[in-house]
Amino acid sequence: MKDDEFKPRLGKIGSRGSRAGQRFANQLRAAINRAGGKSWRGSHFTGSREGRGGAAAALLKSRDRYAAFRQRRVVVKARIVKLAGKGVDGARAHLRYLQRDGVTHEGEPGQLYGADKDRVDGKAFINGADGDRHQFRFIVAAEDGFEYDDLKPLTRRLMARMEEDLGTKLDWVAVDHFNTGHPHTHIIVRGKDDRGENLVIAPDYISSGLRERAAELVSLDLGPRTDREIEQRLRHEMEQDRFTSIDRQLLRMRDDDGLVSAASGDAFRQTLHQGRLRKLERMDLAAEIGSGRWRLDDELEATLRRLGERGDIIKTMHRALASKGLARSAADCLVYDAGQNAKPVVGRTVARGLSDEINDRHYLIVDGVDGKSHYIDIGKGEATEPTPDGCIVRVMPRSTEPRQVDRSIVWIAAANGGRYNVDIHLRQDPSATERFAETHVRRLEAIRRAAGGLERQPDGTWIIAPDHLDRVAEYERDRAKGEPVLVDKVSSLPLEKQVSFDGATWLDRELVSDKLEGSRNSGFGRELREAQARRRQWLIAQGLAHEEQDRIVYRANMISILRQRELNRVAGQLSSELGLSYFEAKAGDRLEGKMVRSVELASGKYAVIEKSREFTLVPWRPVLDRHIGKEVSSGIMSGEGISWTIGRQRSGPTVS
Repeated sequence: MKDDEFKPRLGKIGSRGSRAGQRFANQLRAAINRAGGKSWRGSHFTGSREGRGGAAAALLKSRDRYAAFRQRRVVVKARIVKLAGKGVDGARAHLRYLQRDGVTHEGEPGQLYGADKDRVDGKAFINGADGDRHQFRFIVAAEDGFEYDDLKPLTRRLMARMEEDLGTKLDWVAVDHFNTGHPHTHIIVRGKDDRGENLVIAPDYISSGLRERAAELVSLDLGPRTDREIEQRLRHEMEQDRFTSIDRQLLRMRDDDGLVSAASGDAFRQTLHQGRLRKLERMDLAAEIGSGRWRLDDELEATLRRLGERGDIIKTMHRALASKGLARSAADCLVYDAGQNAKPVVGRTVARGLSDEINDRHYLIVDGVDGKSHYIDIGKGEATEPTPDGCIVRVMPRSTEPRQVDRSIVWIAAANGGRYNVDIHLRQDPSATERFAETHVRRLEAIRRAAGGLERQPDGTWIIAPDHLDRVAEYERDRAKGEPVLVDKVSSLPLEKQVSFDGATWLDRELVSDKLEGSRNSGFGRELREAQARRRQWLIAQGLAHEEQDRIVYRANMISILRQRELNRVAGQLSSELGLSYFEAKAGDRLEGKMVRSVELASGKYAVIEKSREFTLVPWRPVLDRHIGKEVSSGIMSGEGISWTIGRQRSGPTVS
């Protein structure tokens, strides 16, 4: 037999079957995975156990459970972010947010640092990650983080231990935040190892290994928790309206019948369990069955977690309101439910912040005209434009139903063999304009980019499936997860400034409206009523309203007069600034020029269109943000709005 004909057979000595060899191969693969090695099946990341740090995580898990119990507690949140497509833009925005004002001890902007530098250029870090498939984001918060004057040494030691566990050098940056009750560190790690290959970290290490390493280091710095500290914390947990470590123990103690007994050989532990069970009984989450045996509610953990979240929200609201000198009772603090039957909330913004920093979910606190203060989850930060404190907003749930444009597409396609394009639309509906039909195409493009599942042929014809409306509803539901509400900024002017402002304000629109926002005579509602009374007197003094038989009569064109006053005033200021003359765009005018910027007026936002010797102001649309600095090749004023084509090319993008 030749040397190259030798073929090893995996398995026990003397075994002749293939099953033993296969079992051995499976055991070998598992051992490699646990050790943090690579599988021979390829390096494509599937979210399985493959990855670095598996062995370290297994070792940390196998330690004495009471050793971990005595360690200082550290919370670690982790997220893997894909950088393909718009992910890089999101990464840049995330870094900008981490370095925002007011996050240090002194209220200064956050400063990025690295393994050996106290100042790191975030732009250079992102540019250096060009081509990376993903990045890791971690938030590390020690329970006793307030004991540290500076978190940098702790973070650097933690990252050094992480490099040892993963067997590779890491490219990372971090920033420390001290703007909450728990000091914490944001860490961003590039998704490449020291050989330039994709960095894959074992899920066990991400979920528990890094937390254990951080707890080790904090315990080394501050010492392990003493018996007294542990007992005090557990006694405190007995009366908490949230899910606690005692609840976790009780759930593990349930027998085959689903019952739990507080009896224990340890008197202190028995006291803890008995006290917690009595608390759960008062919350209708536990019931005593017989002597000393208890049945726990099936939804105990979920219910307690919701209560804990609500408690955190109420604390956040009270801090935000107190910082503005506003006092509200717990009964007047509401958590907004963005269900489809939810009513809109109108009021003054009090604060905006992050409810989930790792996933970039924001909240808005609105002091409503109904006399209540509302905590509103507004979803992804980039989904809602900036809302300065004190501005007036209207918040409403995002509809998840198909729009009329979707129904029109289905109607036209159904009459044309399941096909849709602009020409088909115009033939089917002769009253429609080409610009109107193009809005339908843009809707299809938006759905295709976000959700896929739509077929577009080379000639631009769309194939519309019979279940298109169901697919649209699913698309809208997915969108609502990231953007649960629509936030309409109805006025950038605070209420107090609107009282004597020489321009059209939200107060004026409310006064002349047939459907006034229902305000209560408490909280912001009372402030609104007082401001409306003062604004009426100002309008009377200006000759824009008069009293008649115990009621106020407003001039028919009052809003237009006030809007024009402000427009002329701002146009004059811009004319001096730009060195250009101002011309007023009328309905039907065709506009050309460059969209140079936007300006915020009390009556709304306007775009500045500049030509060589003159400029004009036209109503703004949110979609125009990405077109600032571009040429407007043809814009047509129409009533209060404008339809235009961006760019000088013959067939540029149209915005209506």
